[in-house]
Amino acid sequence: MSDENEDLSLLALFRAEVEQHAAVLSEGLVTLDAEPSPAAIEPLMRAAHSIKGAARVVGLDAGVAIAHKMEDALVAAQEGALALTPAGIDLLLRALDWIAAMGAQSEDALPQWLVAHAEEAEDLERRLARIADLDDGAANSAAPAGAPREQGAAAPAAEAGTASGEGVEARAVKVTADALSRLMGLAAESLVEARRLEPLAGALQQLKQRQLDAADALEGLRESLATGAPRERSARLAADAQRMLDECRQALLQRIGEVDALARRSANLSGRLYDHVVSSRMRPFADATLGLARLVRDTARRLGRVVHLEIGGRSTEVDREILEQLEAPLQHLLRNAVDHGIETPEERAAAGKGEEGRIAVHAGHSGGMLLVRVRDDGRGIDPDAVRRRVVERGLASAEVAASLSDAELYQFVLLPGFSTRAEVSETSGRGVGLDAVQSMVHGAGGALRISSTLGQGTEFELRLPVTRSVLRALLVAIAGEPYAFPLARVERVVSVEPDALRSVEGRGYVVIDGESVALVPAREVLELGGRSAADPTRIAAVVVGDRSQHFALEVDGFLGEGDLVVRPLDARLGKVPDVAAASTLEDGSPVLVLDVDDLVRSIDALVGGGRLTRARRAAVEGETRGARRILVVEDSLTVRELERRLLEGLGYRVDVAVDGMEGWNALRLADYDLVLTDVDMPRMNGVELVRRIRADARLRALPVVIVSYKDREEDRLRGLEAGADHYLTKSSFQDETLARIVRDLIGEVGE
Repeated sequence: MSDENEDLSLLALFRAEVEQHAAVLSEGLVTLDAEPSPAAIEPLMRAAHSIKGAARVVGLDAGVAIAHKMEDALVAAQEGALALTPAGIDLLLRALDWIAAMGAQSEDALPQWLVAHAEEAEDLERRLARIADLDDGAANSAAPAGAPREQGAAAPAAEAGTASGEGVEARAVKVTADALSRLMGLAAESLVEARRLEPLAGALQQLKQRQLDAADALEGLRESLATGAPRERSARLAADAQRMLDECRQALLQRIGEVDALARRSANLSGRLYDHVVSSRMRPFADATLGLARLVRDTARRLGRVVHLEIGGRSTEVDREILEQLEAPLQHLLRNAVDHGIETPEERAAAGKGEEGRIAVHAGHSGGMLLVRVRDDGRGIDPDAVRRRVVERGLASAEVAASLSDAELYQFVLLPGFSTRAEVSETSGRGVGLDAVQSMVHGAGGALRISSTLGQGTEFELRLPVTRSVLRALLVAIAGEPYAFPLARVERVVSVEPDALRSVEGRGYVVIDGESVALVPAREVLELGGRSAADPTRIAAVVVGDRSQHFALEVDGFLGEGDLVVRPLDARLGKVPDVAAASTLEDGSPVLVLDVDDLVRSIDALVGGGRLTRARRAAVEGETRGARRILVVEDSLTVRELERRLLEGLGYRVDVAVDGMEGWNALRLADYDLVLTDVDMPRMNGVELVRRIRADARLRALPVVIVSYKDREEDRLRGLEAGADHYLTKSSFQDETLARIVRDLIGEVGE
């Protein structure tokens, strides 16, 4: 392989082939472990043989040797000369991990990697040669210290983009020959349609000339009448003008027909072209499940569980981008299901269940959305345990926690760092994972729901757009302008009579399914002027929510549902509060796509008194002019109120934000003397907020105090290194520490 471009091409092909065959081997070996069958070995033999051949082509001798030994073992198993024990399958999977890790290396890194893993390769060859002698557990116990990770079968797909290095290879995607042929055909049609515009443009030029001639004839007629020319001449000029106008009318009707036909053909062609382009981006859901069976098997063996995984809806088509983002959340959910959900065989037997736990992953389309469900038949979520943990962490008082429904409690497990585990293990206990799942789902414009029955199991439902390029949206009118809500984030729409509105402490509420939901005018949340065009006889509202909070956002009216082509906002605008993106309606008018997460936090701040309307803010500022102003950034309602009351009791003016993103937006819109922030918050954590403040020329001198539950030294150093002036634990509320530090940083109220 002398030519550098040829080497890169061959290695890229080898990498793609390893990814393809590694997926077959990984899933097949896991299936073989659960249900031994000689017939199931045949495709595994072919996959190992193909990898061996591909490795030989690119001159990777170590890969050839290991793949050859794997093939020998599989042949022996098919012929009945070898019984593959779980330990033997573990060894084959580890050998596959080694080949997969080799295939993921870039051209520059590969030689060094081969040298570093040469002893490991030799050890694998020796152990594969005597695989028949392995008893159960020997493969794992004998694994070399530098063995690849247990879920290494999934490594090529996850790492190829980085390991394959620089250049266009990292951006390559697979498109079938049939899809490419269809796109070429549509491109040819587009070219033909574009060429039809040329004669149409020429005809319109002729029409323009006829109109000029008609205008000249009419001007001549006017002059003839003005000068008293003979009647015959005026009649002749009038007849000429009439004839020319008739010709223009006929030509115009013909051109209009041609334009209409062209517009219809172009719309049809554009639609087909778009559909085919979107189709070329689609991949089967099965692509996101590669390696999941292996992950469940390895996790279950390590934890002493017996688990059967079912995957349904493999052929469901999903956008490549969504599919790639789904891999990590699915892995999180499955690890969580095995560790937290499925009981040990002894526990299941004691509960009257079969020793084998069952986890089901299913994907399908519903209402124009992708619906992915991950369900287990394990122990379920204990609401009392969650309730205790909520109180222990200070996320709610005991009284508030006791009043929360199970569905509301389940939302707390999605918080960063939240875990009911008393101990931290290799698999879980740190509270990391489910918050990342929710972040991915919300970032993609979707929604995550949890349902659970204690002792029977838990289900996570991910509702996502099928493609990122088109958004299914609910269109509404607010202050006379159209706005769009991502349909997946809309809980429901309501239309009630004004008499159904209830008022508590000056706030409006509507009762929905027996629950009082705060009603907030969208015009006030978005700080829009203008007059409302709402129907005075009905109140139209969109119900949105996040975690345990639900609000009814009053709008002028509903404009229906629609598919919008999403366009990101100009990066120079930064993060526009409450807005996620932009689009256009069918008539070409612009429409803003609302950010539901941002909206919910804005509503929460508005209802809680943290964010005032301009009129109220002006009034308050007039009353408290000269007082020091503090921004409290905290996602826990209890802690947020405690800090606000403490600081207001000291005489300071206090605004609140419910997460780092809303805090950052507030800092860009107003001036503050001090920021008090938590660390663990959704969307933007406190450390990132501090870094943004220190990087901003206007804000870099602003004093910032971090107040967090985390009291480890490494957490304190992380906050101080980001630029915080002080790092306090929330036990500081019980003494004068917080008050003293605030006074030291910005002085007394009267100073």
